[in-house]
Amino acid sequence: MNSHQLDLTFAALADPTRRGILERLSTGQATVGELAEPYDMSMAAVSKHIKVLENAGLISRTKEAQWRRCRLEAAPLSEAQKWVEKYRKFWEMQLSQLDEYLKEGNKNG
Repeated sequence: MNSHQLDLTFAALADPTRRGILERLSTGQATVGELAEPYDMSMAAVSKHIKVLENAGLISRTKEAQWRRCRLEAAPLSEAQKWVEKYRKFWEMQLSQLDEYLKEGNKNG
């Protein structure tokens, strides 16, 4: 994943409403109206959130009659998870070293 795409993904994930929309879409496709139901905001505001998610490649939209259905596109999330995973491994190594240090300190003290 290129840096620009990673920036778009994390920027989209920075908002709790957008994370909620993605969570809902993880259970299946939904119309914009269905995605807007749990939020106390205008359809225009929800549409802006959906546009951010679409621009980040996290969702796709199709038109069926008068409805627009949204679908989760997980590839950018997978790439972001891979990036985060590198740092999880780093922190696990740091904690392991701290654990060893503390064990050695207890043996000597």
